[in-house]
Amino acid sequence: MTIHAAVQAEPGLRRIHEVAAELGLTPRAIRYYEQFGLLSPVRSDGSYRLYDAADVERLRAIVALRDDAGFSLADIRELLSDEDAASQDRAAFLATADVDARRRLVRDAIGREERHLVLLRGKVERLAVMIEAAEQRRARLGAKLAELADR
Repeated sequence: MTIHAAVQAEPGLRRIHEVAAELGLTPRAIRYYEQFGLLSPVRSDGSYRLYDAADVERLRAIVALRDDAGFSLADIRELLSDEDAASQDRAAFLATADVDARRRLVRDAIGREERHLVLLRGKVERLAVMIEAAEQRRARLGAKLAELADR
């Protein structure tokens, strides 16, 4: 099957260049995210990468976590891996009435959220240090400006 046949057979699938253009990324960046384990697109018979709506949303999340929140790709991989595990656990929780199994699933979810909190608090602490340093620089510059105004 050619890539065009695959895309026609699955109209929701898009090629890497289309997705890259939509998200303001380069195909190279998207391939890197795949190599880094952040993304797993389907492959056509010709080994072309094809992306569905869930892949595009995952890429949007990656870009937001990277650009807006400043997370490293390693942190993003951990967050997305936890999100995938949470999704599987939700399905397992709904699929069983066994209270012990449900307890285990909820404990696992609590553990994931604790890891998220550690990660987020660490980022907040690093940002607080950066803010304090910027405020100190601004104060020194303000003092320098006042000193120059007195001359």
